[in-house]
Amino acid sequence: MKNFSAGLKLAAIAFAVVLAGCETKPPPAQPAQPQAPIVTQAPSIVPGSAEDLRVNVGDTVHFDYNKYAILAPDMATLQRQAAWLAKYPSVRVTIEGHADERGTREYNLALGARRANAVKETLVSLGVSAGRVDTISYGKERPICTDSNESCWAQNRRGVTIIASGANS
Repeated sequence: MKNFSAGLKLAAIAFAVVLAGCETKPPPAQPAQPQAPIVTQAPSIVPGSAEDLRVNVGDTVHFDYNKYAILAPDMATLQRQAAWLAKYPSVRVTIEGHADERGTREYNLALGARRANAVKETLVSLGVSAGRVDTISYGKERPICTDSNESCWAQNRRGVTIIASGANS
């Protein structure tokens, strides 16, 4: 009987050792929930302001030499502008048309007007009321770069959306 009792004790000890050696698996990790990207905005920028439009949306599109067609890469900027204008329905804007230094003053004023109108027409086609958008041409009179080279001229061939006076600026 002593052998049976000793065998039972050994079996119990062996069972305890086996149990102690088993590790418990942590529960399977839950897949991470996709989170919307966090859009950060500089704390000093007032939503709906001219700076908000310029910094968070983009206020400028560019044009090819002697052209006024909206370029494909600039459509995204105009789509963001249209969405921003939908968010702030009381804001009125003016589209400034600009040209580079080449060409006569009269020709560049006309080209700047066509560029400003092209931006306006695109915004209107994206749902912005035509009554909220004015246009003006400055031709070559307000360059942002004054060097006489292609890189500089490309910067000056632009349409700029600005918040009209009296709006949230």
